[in-house]
Amino acid sequence: VQLVESGGGLVQPGGSLRLSCVASGEIHSINDMAWYRQAPGKQRELVASISNGGTTNYADSVKGRFTISRDNARDTVYLQMNRLKPEDTAVYYCNADVRYRTIIAGFTRRNTFWGQGTQVTVSS
Repeated sequence: VQLVESGGGLVQPGGSLRLSCVASGEIHSINDMAWYRQAPGKQRELVASISNGGTTNYADSVKGRFTISRDNARDTVYLQMNRLKPEDTAVYYCNADVRYRTIIAGFTRRNTFWGQGTQVTVSS
């Protein structure tokens, strides 16, 4: 299973970006999906998560500015980021709890997977 993020870049304060993350591979089903971020010198932190049924959870620092959504048919999760601030600058990582098919027919396993990260820089 692979997760590939896209959509990062440089944006001015107050601007917007939309991140996407597509999961691929021998996917049986995907449970929770989430976005994390890690700024230089800081620990990785949860930004937002969304369950298979659409229940969302946000870090206090992004509530009202960021929106997480998913397209289950496309195994994709999105993060719409509005009113960006310099403190939002970080590498953003996609995370997914995936049940995947194994080489043994009819058997699946479950694991958490990470994307490679996409840089978001908010600066004037």
